[in-house]
Amino acid sequence: MAQLSMHSPVGDLTITEEDGAIVSLDWGWVPAEWQDETPLLTNAIAQLNDYFDGNLLDFDLPLNPPGSDYQKRVCFAMKAIPGGTTKSYGELAKELESSAQAIGNACGLNPIPIIIPCHRVLAAGKQLGGFSGDGGVETKKVLLELENALPPIQQNLDL
Repeated sequence: MAQLSMHSPVGDLTITEEDGAIVSLDWGWVPAEWQDETPLLTNAIAQLNDYFDGNLLDFDLPLNPPGSDYQKRVCFAMKAIPGGTTKSYGELAKELESSAQAIGNACGLNPIPIIIPCHRVLAAGKQLGGFSGDGGVETKKVLLELENALPPIQQNLDL
């Protein structure tokens, strides 16, 4: 496994690659001796920087999220949500013939947040719902604002 860290507007992030695919994105910084600038990780950092600069909405990286088959199905359904748009847990549940609660649980286990955009999944009534990344709902709000996708009902709320 190779890892590479970066600074971002939502905190320090570390991306992990295994067997030619991204397997996780975590908040925090790994020590220099653990970091490895592979071509894939360098590309991932460049795409994340473009995303945070407002020049990229959808990532083009090989992904292999760990988890059950169901969790992977939910991850790839989230990945298919176009940048700048959102879906509800219920809409994803209908697409995957599941329940909104099961979708929410799988979103909370997303091992590659931001790149697999679980922040684009909202609760009923365009409520933000939760976010498992560092900073919780505040980080979700920042990511949605960056994409101009924050629901109007949330734009003036002091969370």
